[in-house]
Formats: sequence, C-alpha cells, structure tokens
Amino acid sequence: MKNYSNAIIFGIAIVAASIFLGKAYTDRNKKDGEIQVTGLGKADFSSDLIVWEGSFGSTSIDLKQAYISLEENKSIINTYLEKKGIPSEEIVYSAVQTRQKTKQLYTINGDYAGEEFVGYELTQSLEIKSEDVDKIEKVSREITELLNQGVQFYSQAPRYYYTKLADLKIEMISKATEDARLRAEKIAEFSGGELSDLESAKMGIFQITGQNSGEDYSWGGTLNTSSREKTASITMKLVYKVD
Repeated sequence: MKNYSNAIIFGIAIVAASIFLGKAYTDRNKKDGEIQVTGLGKADFSSDLIVWEGSFGSTSIDLKQAYISLEENKSIINTYLEKKGIPSEEIVYSAVQTRQKTKQLYTINGDYAGEEFVGYELTQSLEIKSEDVDKIEKVSREITELLNQGVQFYSQAPRYYYTKLADLKIEMISKATEDARLRAEKIAEFSGGELSDLESAKMGIFQITGQNSGEDYSWGGTLNTSSREKTASITMKLVYKVD
C-alpha cells in the first residue's frame, strides 16, 4: 500500500511539473517585453542643379598689359558662353588673382644664386549654377574649343545637387518607418506575441551616394556631388512594446 501511495504522489509531481514547464514555454513565446527593429528607406533620383567652375589667365612682363590680356580672354569666354545659350546672370566671376613669377638662378657650379623676376601672372575663375543640367554638362565638355581662339581655360568637373532634398528626406523617413513597423509585426507574429505601443524612434544618418558607384557609407553621412544620378537612403530604429 505504501509503495502504491508513493507511485501516486510521484505521478502527480510529474503532471504538475509538465504543466509548469508548459506554461513557462507559453509565457516565453508571449514576449512580454519589447522588440527593436531597423527599417530602411531608399530611392533613386536625378540631380536638378549643376555647379560648374573653371579658370583662365594671362601673363606679361607688364602688369597693365597682363590685365588687358585677361580682359580680352574674359570677353572671348563671355561671347562663347552666350552663343552656347548661357545667360550672363548665371555666370559669376571671382576677383582677379595676381602673382609675380620668378625663376631661380644658379652659378656655373650649380650653386643657388637667387631669383629673377620674369613677369606677372593673372588668373580669374568663374562659376555657373543652373537648373539646365544637360546644357551646362555639354558646355563643360566642349569648353576646350576656346583653345582655337587662343584662350586656355581650365575646367573643373561639374558638381550635381538636388533642390528638393528636404521633401526627399521626409519621403525616406516615411519609407524607413513603414519598413521597420512591418518587420516588428512579423517578429511579434512569429514569437506568438502582439505588437503594442511604439516606445521610441531614432533616425539614422541620411546618405546620398552615386548610383552603382560602390561608395561606402560614413558615420557622418555621405553627400555625393560628382554623380548626376544618385541614391538616397536612411534608416529608422524603432522600439515597440510587445504583449
């Protein structure tokens, strides 16, 4: 009889333990806590503003003559750009930079003997900002035509920008937030819980890279200006309560 009673007690203990473990497993799947997720918002766009810079100059032993030659070159450049359809109000010239040119002198033994003045070098740069990206891009490639008119123009690579960046950021934040919310819902569903209130939201760094450029993101944010076609992206980190 005693052995029979011990068996009953042992059986009850096993059943109780099974119920306890089963409840613990169920409670674990309910995930009464929080879920942290990160969403990504991304979009391709084309730049709508171009900035192009270049410079030209003149040299002469006489400062006045150097300035006259510089003004002549400037007049040729203005006429050229006007024929290309670039309005004068889009062309901004910098102040003229003046530098005295010298050459080093050496003795027949190769010892340094000082410097000799050989003339003045004047340089001036110009900048063009335009929303007509196609036209300015084309002119920046054809500007070497000025060599046929005796003007040596040093052209820099155009820079590309987007004037609706503020609106684009709002769109990217919305996309990233929605992406994060969907991820959180899936995680809650798979864990047997239910998504509850949003506890916090943290925005990541806005990144703009050239399309298909392979550029790396940076902690401070990337702002590509060398590519006309770009890709914008941003992340949102959300924390939800889970019941």
